Amino acid sequence: MTLSQKIADLKRRMREASQGGGQKAIESQKAKGKLTARERILSLLDPKSFHEYDLFVAHAGKDFDMDKKFLPGDGVITGTGTINGYPVCIYAQDFTVAGGSLGYAHAKKITKIMDHAMKLKVPIIGINDSGGARIQEGVNALAGYGDIFFRNTMASGVIPQISVILGPCAGGAVYSPALTDFVFVVDKISQMFITGPEVIKTVLGEEISKEDLGGAKVQAQITGNAHFYARSEEECFEQIKQLMSFIPWNNENKAKPFPKKPPKRQYKVDEIIPVDPTEPYDVRNIIKGIVDDSEFLEV
Repeated sequence: MTLSQKIADLKRRMREASQGGGQKAIESQKAKGKLTARERILSLLDPKSFHEYDLFVAHAGKDFDMDKKFLPGDGVITGTGTINGYPVCIYAQDFTVAGGSLGYAHAKKITKIMDHAMKLKVPIIGINDSGGARIQEGVNALAGYGDIFFRNTMASGVIPQISVILGPCAGGAVYSPALTDFVFVVDKISQMFITGPEVIKTVLGEEISKEDLGGAKVQAQITGNAHFYARSEEECFEQIKQLMSFIPWNNENKAKPFPKKPPKRQYKVDEIIPVDPTEPYDVRNIIKGIVDDSEFLEV
């Protein structure tokens, strides 16, 4: 094989690996109103800033005929990029590949990019769309979760950890996000629960939908597990970009210097609070009257 043929073969393999679970699986993802894992990364990061790692990683499963299955990237995309020029490490689970299930190699890709984020002292962003552990790989998959949880705890207070829930995530798939600093959810797309409706029906005899059990509104308005709620994936990504403009890269990063000139404020506190103490008012306007340039991001 000539060098040009090898290059052509490499490009072919890259195209195949970039297609995830194939056209049929992608169409199924789109039918649910969801973007693919690769589309999500490209939508969030600055144009042409994404540098992918470990595209050709293969799964390690051999039992249950797993050795006969091709799982591109083992169901997760990892790499580095920038958001408004802000360096980040990122991973996105690919639901079109084995339901985004976590196997040994899948977990190793995630822990590798988490380690890289700690080395660079930059935020780590995880886009979660996974059915949980890949049962065909048994305890190896569960051990992978342990490796991720350990890194969550080691990164806590050192670098920002951001989780984006963009699918039906159950069990181990949501334990890691619960350990991170900020959790984003999207209406009718995000679900977080320890175990799904099917198991609850079997064990307790109660019927409940995924949305009522752990949908975006439940997590944002009742449990408090989610810090940001969006109506679409696009809105969610804009929220993440806004958050990134407020937080430091790491615990050693210096705060932005205060402006020398007095900041402009759109709201005057003494004009917001009514004379009648029984009359209601929006406390957000009080905050905007205090913060610089009335710039306020509610969490």
